[in-house]
Amino acid sequence: MPTKKGSILLFRLAGVNVYVHWAWFLAFIYFTSRPNEYANYGWNALEVLALFAIVLTHEFGHQLACRSVGGQTQDIVLWPLGGVAYVNPPQRPGAQLWSIAAGPLVNVALAPVFVMLVIHGRTAGWETQFPNGFMLLTNVRDINFVLLIFNLMPVYPLDGGQILRSLLWFIFGRANSLLAASIIGFIGVGGLILLAIYAGSYWLGLMAVFILLSCWGGLKQAQVLARVAKIPRRPGFACPACKAGPPLGNLWRCGQCGQAFDTFLTQGVCPQCGTQFNTTQCLDCGIARPIVEWRTDQTPGN
Repeated sequence: MPTKKGSILLFRLAGVNVYVHWAWFLAFIYFTSRPNEYANYGWNALEVLALFAIVLTHEFGHQLACRSVGGQTQDIVLWPLGGVAYVNPPQRPGAQLWSIAAGPLVNVALAPVFVMLVIHGRTAGWETQFPNGFMLLTNVRDINFVLLIFNLMPVYPLDGGQILRSLLWFIFGRANSLLAASIIGFIGVGGLILLAIYAGSYWLGLMAVFILLSCWGGLKQAQVLARVAKIPRRPGFACPACKAGPPLGNLWRCGQCGQAFDTFLTQGVCPQCGTQFNTTQCLDCGIARPIVEWRTDQTPGN
């Protein structure tokens, strides 16, 4: 998964930092220099830039939808295999579903715009007057459709796989839905690998490897969530964000000395090195808040 490490800040818009990973420039050079039907490589470069403009718009769809349901948004990182929007929606299936579905909905909204432009261009004679520009327009239309269809594949962690996970969450719960989506994702990865071999596409092969690693990560996370769900919960406290009670046990780890401890027993103080932590992270939703905000009763003590 790409991070800000090795990435360059492009700009900040609506409170979101947009970064481009250094490997993106290698991909740009590779795709721009490939043989094409344009008059020169400049048009090919414009096509690649248009691709990533669509990807960026898609990622902003995730960001704005997440904010609309009270979630936390951070950065967008563009990299050779697409883009990643770092969002943390509330741990509710409906909020998760909207935050994920908003990305593909951006492509759905763009589709008729590109189609109408192509129809208008063909009627106006752009195909003969501006052949390179018209070819670019038709290719961008097709790129948007391909991105939409590919993203809606029910393969975790693609948007389609995460939408499937959110729908299953309503029925089977948080952990089991992630487990099911990860297993289905493994099946989808097998199909992508076969398609990559058949098409001789190294790029599709790299995408399959990335999805395979993400499915494995999702499977491990589902196993952790299942174990956490079985742990008894501490009364008198609840996460201010997701309302889940904190599990009992030494499940928090000191970032200074590595000691595992129960932060609710020690009031956020590491029993080994004495480090005071001002916030406590929820093991269910990942959001960190001061312990005083976790308390659901007014009774002193633990």
